[in-house]
Amino acid sequence: MPSPCPLCSAQESELLYRSTRKNLQRDYLHCPVCDLVFVPPEFHLEASLEKARYSQHNNNVEDAVYRAFLSRLWDVLEPQLQAGAVGLDYGCGPGPALAAMIGEAGYDICVYDPFFAPDKAVLSAEYDFITCSEAIEHFAHPLDEFKTFAKLLKIQGVLGIMTGMLDSWDDFADWHYPHDDTHIVFYSAKTMEWIAQFFDWQVSFPAENVVVFKGQGLV
Repeated sequence: MPSPCPLCSAQESELLYRSTRKNLQRDYLHCPVCDLVFVPPEFHLEASLEKARYSQHNNNVEDAVYRAFLSRLWDVLEPQLQAGAVGLDYGCGPGPALAAMIGEAGYDICVYDPFFAPDKAVLSAEYDFITCSEAIEHFAHPLDEFKTFAKLLKIQGVLGIMTGMLDSWDDFADWHYPHDDTHIVFYSAKTMEWIAQFFDWQVSFPAENVVVFKGQGLV
């Protein structure tokens, strides 16, 4: 029996691709309901190995190339914020460069990461905006994580996400994204639209691989 979809819980998922690479042998299932592609739990890394992989990422706060990459999200999100807005960078990783950029722009910003900034006190507040860059593809339980976002966002809050997306799953086998063993869920525009409908959010795609969700009532 196939694994249920970790986003919408549908049971109809089917095999999309099977990797037989020497260092990455695992299945990728496709959900026809929410269009999510996901790796079944039996292929997930143990937490210690997962953290070790993240520690190898080049997320230097001072890295100009990395900052330019992150600016693709921040440049479309900042114009939608009010002066004095308070935010949370969720899944900041070992080098919270995006949070540094947001702070430099004059906004108060908190950070959270289950491995590198695990202070759950920041998850008891509410925020005007949340950023989540290159993190949602690591979510073993994406619906729970998005419910956390919904709880943390103020009514008119903004959620800015950056993650790799494809126009068609036909190109999945040739895509670099699934070859990272910490990437276990993959989203399409249809998936993002399903999420928006589930939470009664507005959704837009203002830049490549960038998604912005808004709480209802924000004009």
